[in-house]
Amino acid sequence: MSGLLALLDDVAAIAKVAAASVDDVFGQAAKASAKAAGAVIDDAAVTPKYVHGFEAKRELPIIWRITKGSLKNKLVFLLPAGLLLSNFAPWAIPPLLMLGGAYLCFEGAEKVAHALGVGGAGHEEYPGKEETIEDPAHLEEQKAQGAIKTDFILSAEIMTIILSNLAVTNFWMEAAALAAAAVMITVAVYGSVALIVKADDVGLYMAKNGNLGPTRVIGRAVVRGMPKFLTTLTIVGTAAMLWVGGSIIIHGMEVLGFDTLGHLIHDAAAYVGHLVPANYTGAVEWIAKAAMDGVFGLALGLILIPVGEKIVTPLWRTVFSGKKKDPAAV
Repeated sequence: MSGLLALLDDVAAIAKVAAASVDDVFGQAAKASAKAAGAVIDDAAVTPKYVHGFEAKRELPIIWRITKGSLKNKLVFLLPAGLLLSNFAPWAIPPLLMLGGAYLCFEGAEKVAHALGVGGAGHEEYPGKEETIEDPAHLEEQKAQGAIKTDFILSAEIMTIILSNLAVTNFWMEAAALAAAAVMITVAVYGSVALIVKADDVGLYMAKNGNLGPTRVIGRAVVRGMPKFLTTLTIVGTAAMLWVGGSIIIHGMEVLGFDTLGHLIHDAAAYVGHLVPANYTGAVEWIAKAAMDGVFGLALGLILIPVGEKIVTPLWRTVFSGKKKDPAAV
């Protein structure tokens, strides 16, 4: 009997350790995922356009297809690559983070430039882009593949940011936390996208078929409010991209020994924070630093726009468009 009790004690101890490990995995994943806010919001803001123009019954199947592609991007391709980098080439993570930060700055600045009516055609609409009417099945395939390719870029940024913020050192804990973060973010992003895409349909149904007056009023409010909500989401996503992108670049510069700008922003934020009562100092300092990081991100992004639109984007289209010229047309 004593042997059985000892065995049960051992099993209970192992179960406690396992439970603590699971809690640690999800805690680390959630904490690190929060650092990727800019890219996550951008992902949620960008995706709804890929189902625009399709029949309502096809919207959720397309989103589910993109969700599966996103999970494949993160778990099959990016997670092993991230673990290899973390364990065999950790020195490469800061430069890769800075590259991702530069891309966020470019994306955010391009959106600002287009909102102000300046700049070129951008990388979404460009001279020479084909405008052809295709059969729905082929168009759906094209849109889904385009969304999955875009997701790969954003997922690479998200996974790199998460990897750099994980505190675990054990290989398997790191892999589990990174995988958990990948799944949580994907579910959160595309679950939110599904809700956003179907919100106007739900609102329209409530407005037309609601038995109660308040139900119909709420339905009409949802239908009227969705365009404004999407606009607000785009603005928030753009601001988050510039803030996160700018802060990544500044932090990367500090890691590489170029810390002058980081110190200037820190000191300026501290000065602004001390202009308000002590109860608000921390919040004001954070807001001031985030704003200055964002302004730096915008300035850097504006500088990068010509590089992105004239060199990087055309090269990307050439490599991944999969279109070949018709020999008869040459």
